[in-house]
Order: sequence, then C-alpha cells, then structure tokens
Amino acid sequence: MSITSLVSGAFKGRQADIEVYAHNSEEIQRRVLAHLVKQGQRTQYGKTWGMNGMQTYEHFANGLPVTTYEELKEPIDRMRHGEADVLWPGVVKWYAKSSGTTNDKSKFIPVSAEGLKNIHYKGGKDAVALYLRNNPKSKLFDGRSLILGGSHASNYNVAHSLVGDLSAILIENINPLANLVRVPKKRVALMADFEAKREAIARQTLHVNVTNISGVPSWMLSVLVRVLELSGKSTLAEVWPGLEVFFHGGIAFGPYREQYRKLVGSPQMRYMETYNASEGFFGLQDDPSDEAMLLMIDYGVFYEFIPMDEFGTDNASVVPLWDVQPGKNYAMVISTTCGLWRYVIGDTVTFTSTQPYKFKITGRTKYFINAFGEELIMDNAEQGLAYACKETGAEVLEYTAAPVFMDAEAKCRHQWLIEFAHKPADLNAFAKALDLRLQQLNSDYEAKRHKDITLQQLEVVEARQGLFNDWLKSKGKLGGQHKVPRLSNSRKNIEELLKMC
Repeated sequence: MSITSLVSGAFKGRQADIEVYAHNSEEIQRRVLAHLVKQGQRTQYGKTWGMNGMQTYEHFANGLPVTTYEELKEPIDRMRHGEADVLWPGVVKWYAKSSGTTNDKSKFIPVSAEGLKNIHYKGGKDAVALYLRNNPKSKLFDGRSLILGGSHASNYNVAHSLVGDLSAILIENINPLANLVRVPKKRVALMADFEAKREAIARQTLHVNVTNISGVPSWMLSVLVRVLELSGKSTLAEVWPGLEVFFHGGIAFGPYREQYRKLVGSPQMRYMETYNASEGFFGLQDDPSDEAMLLMIDYGVFYEFIPMDEFGTDNASVVPLWDVQPGKNYAMVISTTCGLWRYVIGDTVTFTSTQPYKFKITGRTKYFINAFGEELIMDNAEQGLAYACKETGAEVLEYTAAPVFMDAEAKCRHQWLIEFAHKPADLNAFAKALDLRLQQLNSDYEAKRHKDITLQQLEVVEARQGLFNDWLKSKGKLGGQHKVPRLSNSRKNIEELLKMC
C-alpha cells in the first residue's frame, strides 16, 4: 500500500467542509466578518474607526473606508518597527515583500501568525485535499515536493522579524515534518541569488523521486530546463517518472502550457491553478475540466467587490460576495486576519458561478491599456496570445505591451514586445492573428480599430532571448514572486526593455 493511500484519509473531513460552500456561502462569510471585527476592536485602527459598534455588514461597510497600500503604509511601517496592536492584535513579525506602488519600489504586506496558519497554510493543505479528491489513485506522498521559493532578510532590527517573498516566509515557518517530503534543502530554497539557486536546486533534485512541483510558471520553467540539461534526458518524465502534478500560480499559465507539455512529456501530467498572493490565499482550481477557481470562503478573508465600470469614480459601489453577479468584471477588496481592512488588492475577477462561487482572474486594476478608450485587460491579452500561438505554431515565453500614442506618421497602435520560446515563421501573421482575436474579444478595441481610424494594427517586436530576465535582474527582481508587468498605459517599462534589446 502506498504512503499516499494511507495519508489521504486525513483529508476527507476537509473535503466535506468544502462541499458546503455551495449552500452556506453567505453565512460562512458573515462568520468570517464577525471574527475579523471582534479582533479589530482590539487594535488602534479599530478604535479609530469605531469597530466596537459594528454589529452587521452594513455597519462595517459604512464605518470603514476602502483602502489602498498608500493609506495603510504608515501604520504598516509602525508595525514593522515592532509596535503592537496597530492593524492586528499583538506584534506581527513577518512581512511579505510585493511589487511596488506608484510611490514605492516595494510593498510590505503584514503576515500575522493567525493569517499564516488560517490563510496561507490552510490554502496549501486544501490544494492537496482537492487534488486527492479528484485523483484517488495519486501517489503524491510517495515522493518529494519540489517547492520553488524566494528569499528573506531581517526586518529593520526587530528581533525574529523577517521581510521577503511570501514563499520564503512560508518555507521558513513550515512544520519541520514537511521537510521530510520537500526539496530542495531549506538553505538552498532561501538563497537570494536566483541563478545560483537554480543551479543548486537542479543538482539536488536530479536523482530524487519528485512527484509534484509548486511555483510560479516562469521561474519554475527556468529550473526545469536546467534539470533537463544536467540529466541529458529529453523529457522530465524520464528524469522523474513519478511526476504527476504542477501546482502553479502567480501568473497566467496559458502562455506556458505548451512548453510544459513538451518539457514534461507525459500525457498523465496534471496542472492545478492556485491563487496565492502576498495578501492571502484566495482560490483553488477544484475541477480539472474547469479553468475557473473555487473562492475559498472560510479562511480569514472577507470579500467585497467593486464593479470595474465604476472603479476609480467618486462613490463607486462596493458589494459583498453574496451580491455579485456572474459575468461582471470586479476589482477585489479584502479584509483579512493579517490586518488588511477593506483593502483593494489590485486584481480583477469575474464570477462564472455563485453556487459555489467560482471565478476567473481577468487582470489587474493597474495593468491594462486604455489609452484610446479600448479598455484592453489581461484576460483579453492572454486569450489573444493563445489564439495567435495556435494559429502560427509559436510559443510565448514573456511579453509586455504599451500604446504608441503617435509615431512619425501620426499613427497610433499597441506595441507588443514578445520573447518567444518558439518564434512564428511569420511575425506579421502572428500580429494579425493577435489583433483579430483581440477585436473578437473586446468590442471597445474593435471599435477603435474600425477602418484603422483611431488605432492601427498592433505591432509585435521580437525580444532577444533572456531580455526580460536581464531587465528584472537589473532591478534586483530576478526570481521569487517577481513578475513582468504585462500591460501598461505608460511606455516607461517597454522603453527600458527596448533599449536593452
């Protein structure tokens, strides 16, 4: 009998709990809110905003402001210096370093002990629970888990306080028993130099029975390519015959799917998307045949949503989970047991189901192109690229796009800088296919493209190999949870990249 068959029974209870989501979602979320408010009453933030008198969701929504990192930066900095009871009861020792805002290079998201246990680790356990439910013959625990993480450093001079990638905080605090099934060794997993880490991971795992891998698709791909180079094999199935699943998140998997299919070389390989951000663990793909993720509603996270057609306007409406409408694009707002209160996380989602609540990530509130009224979002971009790749046989590794407001011939267009894993035979045919699909997906883009009056056909510029990694490295953002900004109204990033190209 395999180890996995012995262990899998421990997940049965949790699998049953998740089944209840379809029927008791509002009640579950109201309980989460009640707990948050009760804890918030013990904080300086709660006293300032009168949480003691909050008995209902309506009191909560009317009493607390919607916030961004800029509003919470000052109290978070006080927390980082060791001050207690600021946004969450007690002293918070861990801070997940995330990509910056318009004013700062980095954000520092508090990770409380309760949040670490009941949001982040709970999400990881539930990923396994749902995977085993869907794959009863799995041998997941009969081998090792290759978990790709970032690094951390001391937080100011506060004793035992750390700041760094969320993945590094998770590895640092993980139950020691988990190290029995995890690779690489902790010392290697937390190395700051990604290139040295990549080499060390590849060598440590080369002769290990790896059954599952977890990480951001772009960085994991780099590690796996090195494993193949060292092994001399043509596929990962030859290196790790027991490899059965990739738990992935952080960026859209679509552009990488074909590369992983070729790299792994096994039709039995499974892929499970997770939505685990620095701010919390929010969703899991519970059905392999459905790309939508299940919203995890009984963690320490209370959800609200702002319709994107109102986002950024005065008096934009904010609705709780039980009032969302399927098919509508929303900006997500969260309150968590890490001390984030009505916090705009920056991601946009649309719901495909409300019994249970299932959703797709459609983009970022700040990563879109709307220079000419075209309102192009990341979901459009990912679907457009997938279509263009299918039509031309290309494979995309990395990309970014920005508007050209007016060139020497007074023409406006979108400019896409794309690094290909396998470039198309005809770059113009790829551009035409991408442009056509974007028009089919987005009526605003289609209207602006009409007769080339406002927008001309988009331009694709082929990036040299390694360009995006070199650009991230130049900014000290190679590895970890760092991502290439996909869409932007500004040309700042793309101009920097073009100069390096």
